[in-house]
Amino acid sequence: MTAPAERVTAADDGRLADYTGLTDVALRSRREPEQGLYMAESEKVIRRALDAGHRPRSLLLSDRWLDPMADLVRRIGGYGAPVYVGTPDVLAGITGFAVHRGAIAAMHRPAPVPVADVVAGARRVVVLEDVVDHTNVGAVFRSAAGIGADAVLVSPRCADPLYRRSVRVSMGTVFQVPWARLDPWPGGLHLLRDLGFTVAALALTPAAVPLDALEAHPPERLALVLGTEGDGLSDLALAEADLAVRIPMAGGVDSLNVAAAAAVALWALRVRPAG
Repeated sequence: MTAPAERVTAADDGRLADYTGLTDVALRSRREPEQGLYMAESEKVIRRALDAGHRPRSLLLSDRWLDPMADLVRRIGGYGAPVYVGTPDVLAGITGFAVHRGAIAAMHRPAPVPVADVVAGARRVVVLEDVVDHTNVGAVFRSAAGIGADAVLVSPRCADPLYRRSVRVSMGTVFQVPWARLDPWPGGLHLLRDLGFTVAALALTPAAVPLDALEAHPPERLALVLGTEGDGLSDLALAEADLAVRIPMAGGVDSLNVAAAAAVALWALRVRPAG
């Protein structure tokens, strides 16, 4: 039998330390990996985290959602994790914002997986260099899941895919698509080449081939490398790539947002069924 929900009435309740300072990106980006946790916001995202085998530390719930989410409360309680419930105002005082759909969970961060294991058997991999906007990272994961990429690799300075906003924008697909940090960078791209991947950099260089040309003759195993917002890929990363690729544009526009570019390139280069 699971324990009942515990009511909270004050923002400074010591039981809720995991949930404080959630709007401080710099603080949370250090604190969460160090403490081995991440935050899953909204019922759908929390359920996807649990379905992926991730273990909850606790659940914080608005009182109006206690009955509608009774089965989720029981599921969290089944792990022996506490469930805290309070008014929307109390929750906002704790977290610093209006909690989406009234539910947020502190989750145990899964152990890192070696890059070679993440890409084993993969045919399409997305690699992100220093993408610092968590919204873009989450959007790339959602495209990777929806279009069919097998894995995502991120550089050491790339935003955390398990940061709350990344998780929420991805709709929980960060739990579905295998990912790892590729370190050292960009030297780690050699590992992909050694594993049989063609490394293609999306970049506006004079030698870049149109995406259509690569789509006509796609390699068996392909790693698409995309760079940070604004500056794009570094010269060092470009030097490690086998070729550069550009998306043909119209209307005087030279490029797309990194998340949009990833979606377009993944669709064009997706693995198609035989025959």
